[in-house]
Amino acid sequence: MELKKCFLPLLCLIVSQLALSQKNSKHVNPFIGTDGTGHTFPGPSMPFGMVQPGPDNKDYGWNHTSGYQYKDTLLLGFSQTRFSGTGINEMGDVLLLPINPKKEKLKNAYFKKTEKAAVGYYALRKKDEVFVELTCTDRVALHKYRFPEKEAQVLVDTQHGLRFVFDENNPKGLVVESDVRIENDSTISGYCSTQNWVNRSYFFTLTFSQAFKSSTKVTRKPNDRAPKFLLDFQLENKRELLVKIALSSVSVSNAKENMQAELPHWNFKEVRKANEAAWNRYLNRIEISGSQKQKELFYTALYHVLLQPSNIADVNGQYRGADDKIATAPNNEYYSTLSIWDIYRGAFPLLQLVAPERINGIVNSMLLHHKAKGFLPIWTAWGQDNYCMIGNHAIPMILNAVENGFSGFDKEEAFRAMYETATKSHINSDWELYNAYGYYPFDKLDNEAVSRTLESGYDDWCVAEMARKLGKHVEQKEFEKRSNYYKNLFDEQTGFFRGKDTNGNWRTPFDPLTATSPLNNPGDYTEANAWQYFWTPTQYDIPGVRTLLGGETAFRKKLDEFFTTEALNPNKFLGQEAMIGQYAHGNEPSHHIIYLYAFTDTPKVGQKYIHKVINDFHNNTPDGMIGNDDCGQMSAWYILSTLGFYPVNPASGTFVLGVPQLKEAKLLLNSGTEFLIKAKGFTKNTIYRNDCYLNGTKRTDNQISYQQIQQGGTLEFEMQKQ
Repeated sequence: MELKKCFLPLLCLIVSQLALSQKNSKHVNPFIGTDGTGHTFPGPSMPFGMVQPGPDNKDYGWNHTSGYQYKDTLLLGFSQTRFSGTGINEMGDVLLLPINPKKEKLKNAYFKKTEKAAVGYYALRKKDEVFVELTCTDRVALHKYRFPEKEAQVLVDTQHGLRFVFDENNPKGLVVESDVRIENDSTISGYCSTQNWVNRSYFFTLTFSQAFKSSTKVTRKPNDRAPKFLLDFQLENKRELLVKIALSSVSVSNAKENMQAELPHWNFKEVRKANEAAWNRYLNRIEISGSQKQKELFYTALYHVLLQPSNIADVNGQYRGADDKIATAPNNEYYSTLSIWDIYRGAFPLLQLVAPERINGIVNSMLLHHKAKGFLPIWTAWGQDNYCMIGNHAIPMILNAVENGFSGFDKEEAFRAMYETATKSHINSDWELYNAYGYYPFDKLDNEAVSRTLESGYDDWCVAEMARKLGKHVEQKEFEKRSNYYKNLFDEQTGFFRGKDTNGNWRTPFDPLTATSPLNNPGDYTEANAWQYFWTPTQYDIPGVRTLLGGETAFRKKLDEFFTTEALNPNKFLGQEAMIGQYAHGNEPSHHIIYLYAFTDTPKVGQKYIHKVINDFHNNTPDGMIGNDDCGQMSAWYILSTLGFYPVNPASGTFVLGVPQLKEAKLLLNSGTEFLIKAKGFTKNTIYRNDCYLNGTKRTDNQISYQQIQQGGTLEFEMQKQ
């Protein structure tokens, strides 16, 4: 007995150390999602890092929002920043292109088969015989070039950027102001102000491992407002040239401080190794038992989730806020690249499981944004809001953090921010109009009127719930009333939520299959149709939607019809991609709908569709992601659904139980405990589950809470064929 008492703690320690020694980064394939509409990128980054150096094939156009498409072989160069999986172009700061002057005509071509990508590393060989390798720290990109001879050139292009344009024959100039200077024979520093998806300023410094012998300023094009330099080098015997590029939103001096603090040396291997180690600290927090394909898909998805939001605070804590003022961030954390309309659904709840130490900083960043602008962020890039998409879904993100017990922020301040955002009109939110009619009338708001009403209802429910938790009964009642506005747009005759004008008349003609989008086909819905937006209120009010339809049977029949009504000429630019009936997995409004079957008498129908989505719409290939990854939301759906649960109401702190897609998984929680997920009797043919047990006790409901997961234990699913 005494030996057993001594042995068990030792065994636990050994198991813990083995988990830490695992390198799940080896399963990551950064090329997944780079071919087609995934819009991911293969270059290196740190978890939540400021910089993402990588190849740019093209600097404009919807296909190249990250700068890269897998099938391209044209190379503009290597810029230092980008977003993962977005539908709009931004970033692409400070492009560098190494050139063999003896094969100058081949400077923009590369051998596709030489491309390599791994966690913290990217490499290729250009057709002019220059070999390029990239890695990075949080705030500093590191390039390594190997030339065939001692004569070498590098193009430094500060005019470059990934441009948000619609007319590809008349692209915008992008940079509106710059001050870029050659400081000495190895250093170039400066800043550029750009007008693109957001208006922003970035500061940088770059320094070479060897001095350049001459520099030539390239002739500017008519719209250029920033310089391009062609630098000539006479290399030493190794014929290698390294360059460090540090960025800041604040100043050149801060960029230099970032470089000195994070990368005072030139050891490429050391930087790559440290990058990989940083990733493994996160990737190792979930262990799965599955095939190599499953592991590649799973850990690449987790990698994509953890790329953002980006901490854009400098090493000294300074950042440039939404009001363009310099401030110092608490704990040196100020997060941007907040694709809130996407990530509030699944990615943010997942981050609370795998990166809980980041959550308080993310919430505080949103509260700081509110202080600067008067309302919570909508979609931020480099600290500035682009106001993209609808709703004010920082509100459910904050409530979600509160529900899950995070306390590193002021709850009263958080409520004030939520309340002011939901009561003081601002871009995309006209509360006077909304409250006057109990919906957004399409003759006053002739774009996305239905979607805005339905999504605002969810935010209203969240404000009411936060008010309830804080004992603010007046505000609770006010927002409970508002959360029912969605019912004002329900048309009993058609069974859909429809556009209504100020006189109460429905918009005609009406076709529930017709998708609309503000950029491509303006109408009452946001990148979706009436079928897909019908289910938005079920995020918080399933009983209310059931009642509108006439009861539980009608609710289930509506779901069945949704998944079996054929899509007619689905258009990916209108969110109609990866279709099962009217379910569009390629865009976020559909992501929770499969899990609504858990609230019917036919839950196995939902389990069948979960299995279908996992297997039909995800693959470990460059084209293995259908639909924009949208800063990790698509990947988060895959991870959570593979584990066996997903949040229908992401603010509630609960996950709806689905069906696991692998035999076993283990979550290594921040508390030091483990949460084990087992699929008893799992095979490729047992795609359904019967009963579910938490720590040996049969679950009588269809949900599990974040707090229950955090307590550790075992969640066991009994799998079956039918």
